[in-house]
Amino acid sequence: MNIQQILKGQVRNFLIDHYPKLVIDLDWPREFGHKIDWKNPRDINEKIQWLICYSDTNEWTRLADKYRVRDFVKERGLEHILTRLYGVWDNAQDISFDDLPDKFVLKCNHDSGSTLVVDRSKKFNKEQIISFYNDRLKKKFGYKICEPHYNKIKPLVLAEECLEDNIEVSKTSLVDYKVWAFNGRVKAIWVCHNRTSDDKFVNVYDLNWSYHPEYSVFYKYYRDGKGSVPRPKCLKEMIHAASVLSKGFPQVRVDFYIVGERLYFGEMTFTGTAGRMKQYTEDFLKQLGDEIELPPKQIPIKF
Repeated sequence: MNIQQILKGQVRNFLIDHYPKLVIDLDWPREFGHKIDWKNPRDINEKIQWLICYSDTNEWTRLADKYRVRDFVKERGLEHILTRLYGVWDNAQDISFDDLPDKFVLKCNHDSGSTLVVDRSKKFNKEQIISFYNDRLKKKFGYKICEPHYNKIKPLVLAEECLEDNIEVSKTSLVDYKVWAFNGRVKAIWVCHNRTSDDKFVNVYDLNWSYHPEYSVFYKYYRDGKGSVPRPKCLKEMIHAASVLSKGFPQVRVDFYIVGERLYFGEMTFTGTAGRMKQYTEDFLKQLGDEIELPPKQIPIKF
């Protein structure tokens, strides 16, 4: 990387932290072929960008933090759906491997894609793990696209219990239930399963668990799940939990896992796919956007 590229990256990062609207205005025509109408944003993608620029996102920072959000889940009376937390460290060198169970999950609290399952029955390189996480702790995830609220999270490494299930439809990963909710109103559930580094199978279900392939765009690593995930026995509990956790927020995606018949909280995401979703049709993006009631502007216009 030459000095010009470094300087260009530094300027973009500065703008993401202080003038995100300018970055979005530069990116949007390249990605979507048109500018955002900031006065009348149309779909969920555009409304998420509006919220990034014109609303108070301090709670996004707290609740996108995979560690601090646990207190929020407790505050909302849902402590029973949290996974066991074994330890938290701000330096991976301090991870107390000897005190952890035979199988556990490590992940960072401030990013995506850093989850690692550690199994003592299989070989693992402790020094490589330490190096990997110390490298991740130095990186601000919000600069990857334009999600400035992530940059305010204090980076940590968490060790949690490892959830496992033997559901027939998903052999390579837990089924991930991603619930779209709007100030207490649940609209739809996006389900991902058989996830690998190359692809994932996805399904959109309504609240009656009817499959809607017409809402999805299958491209790149998004494959048609063909409605193969069975209706969860704890569906009503999941919808209720998403409703409770989303209350007070114009929009949020609340993620869950299910082991056996037990519901577990995953995370809260306020900028799904950085608010640049292309895995849904224009019609469905508009339907989700119509659910969002934008608050009065709380941040002065910048650029």
